[in-house]
Amino acid sequence: MKPIKMLPNRVWRIYLGGLLLDELRGDEGSDGYFPEDWLASVVEANNPPRADAPEREGLSRVETENGVRYLKDLIDADPQAYLGKAHIASHGAHFGVLTKFLDSAERLPIQVHPDKTAAKTLFRSDYGKTEAWYILGGREIGGEAPHILLGFREDVTKQQLRELFDRQDIAGMAALMHKVPVQAGDVFLIDGGTPHAIGPGCFLLEIQEPTDYTISLEKCNTKGEKLPDFLCHMGLGFDKMFDCFHYVRHTLPELLAKFKLIPTETERDDAHTVTELISYARTPMFSLRRIDVNGAYLRRSTHRPSAFVVTAGEGSVAGVPVKKGECLFVPASAEDFTIQGGLTILECLPPQSETEE
Repeated sequence: MKPIKMLPNRVWRIYLGGLLLDELRGDEGSDGYFPEDWLASVVEANNPPRADAPEREGLSRVETENGVRYLKDLIDADPQAYLGKAHIASHGAHFGVLTKFLDSAERLPIQVHPDKTAAKTLFRSDYGKTEAWYILGGREIGGEAPHILLGFREDVTKQQLRELFDRQDIAGMAALMHKVPVQAGDVFLIDGGTPHAIGPGCFLLEIQEPTDYTISLEKCNTKGEKLPDFLCHMGLGFDKMFDCFHYVRHTLPELLAKFKLIPTETERDDAHTVTELISYARTPMFSLRRIDVNGAYLRRSTHRPSAFVVTAGEGSVAGVPVKKGECLFVPASAEDFTIQGGLTILECLPPQSETEE
């Protein structure tokens, strides 16, 4: 079995963006309400009903000899070939990770995602939504450089946050958090329970646990239009949603030491370099590596599933032509294959299996 190229998979969100994603793929760009592309996704988007919503929005599709198929359906039909015995033994017949391109033309809502404990208790889910961001680039918007809001900068109680939410004091909620500038190459790992918001002008690859649980503190979009309550509480109601937050204060040095990661080069020769961006030592929930190829690099089989996301250059992977902006799913049963050309690839790996510990 060979790596499989995914079709583009833009997903509707409540915020504007997508220009830099269009430009990455060599298209004439514009900002709109499809600012994300879900890459090798087996997760459906948690969106409200829309007249133009596609069937099974969020799931990646693949062109096959028998027509277009969903990646999830291919995996479900032969999980051992796609995921491997070790992965299935630890995580069942699920890829276990979700990766996205995300380009924000405006600040995303102040939000939080559940950790595994809260996800199990509140959503009856085996997965929470710890996530990580690898900054690909950005743009200045409204005179502001790309930045994120992250973590509480002062002591905050559940009651205090609820009162600010009830008043919809967005400025007051943002003032509780650190404002952190970002630039290309930065890596942030955001544990479930940590309040955050991606600011305007951020272009990034996000890797996360495979859910779409987002608790939002904002009831309206940036136009002031009221959003469905479900998009705030995900069905929990306005009381229980505050159980998803970790009410922990960090100084800025503490915050950066905990959440900003330092990439580490692990392999190098004349044809390729591998840099570990997120290791299993930091989180068992996923791993992220950057592979830079200049020439021909023989990729040995790992007997593990992964997603390859091309962020620069063009060439081929196992004979499949690829260019920047494209994504492939690499089945666990894939044999050794060659990566050729001048390429930068982000390898997105699922949760650590017990046999890998």
